[in-house]
Amino acid sequence: MPKPDITPGAPCWIDLMTADPEKAKDFYTRLFGWTYETGDAEKYGGYIMAFKNGAPVAGIMKNDGQSGYPDVWTTYLRVEDIKAAADAATRHGGSIFMGPMEVPEQGQMAMLGDVGGAAIGAWQFGGHTGFQIAAEPGSPAWFELLTRDYESSVNFYRDVFGWETSVMSDTPEFRYTTLGSGDASKAGIMDASAFLPEGVPANWLVYFAVEDADAAVETAVSQGGKLIQPAEDTPFGRMATLADPTGSIFKIAQSTRQG
Repeated sequence: MPKPDITPGAPCWIDLMTADPEKAKDFYTRLFGWTYETGDAEKYGGYIMAFKNGAPVAGIMKNDGQSGYPDVWTTYLRVEDIKAAADAATRHGGSIFMGPMEVPEQGQMAMLGDVGGAAIGAWQFGGHTGFQIAAEPGSPAWFELLTRDYESSVNFYRDVFGWETSVMSDTPEFRYTTLGSGDASKAGIMDASAFLPEGVPANWLVYFAVEDADAAVETAVSQGGKLIQPAEDTPFGRMATLADPTGSIFKIAQSTRQG
């Protein structure tokens, strides 16, 4: 398959912050067939790169608990000027959780807060140019912001990351805007004000492609994961929501184009 077309502003990378990297590695290997390489401890803090069929798809790092953040999957958007992106985020009502920093030989990163409070990473390409496969089994397939501040968030991603957006639905029951449109869309923003539980902040959710959603659910649960939302058929494929053994939530999607 061709490499993903990662244009500026689009999701380009994901990583997992977890209290137990070894348990996470075992879980995702059994679920997605991943293999791993661990980076130099001094240069990269022991950052673990996950691969599917030899192509990088995700990262894993230790959550030492000092930040106070729970274990979580993080989505990164590609930017061409990391400092300009951070400045734009604050100018348009967001915040900076971690300012721009150099990752030796790989690129530059920052961790930002959007106008609705969701954490979103920014990545400026260097030697590392993001995931090299997408929407194939065992790789990231979709990226979705769940927010209570729908209109403000849509404007934020337009203003800060240059999104050209398309309204997929604008009914009271389902308000959804995408980056791009149709088959070319690359991410979505959902009005989640009606169903995000109290105390749960706005957040980005990662979907992973699988060959068989029901089999993936069974594997995940058997390996210590938790079923959050059972598999169900949707217009976009059969989907389920899961949590890994330390509580990081993600979704799986079995494409309607498979099988």
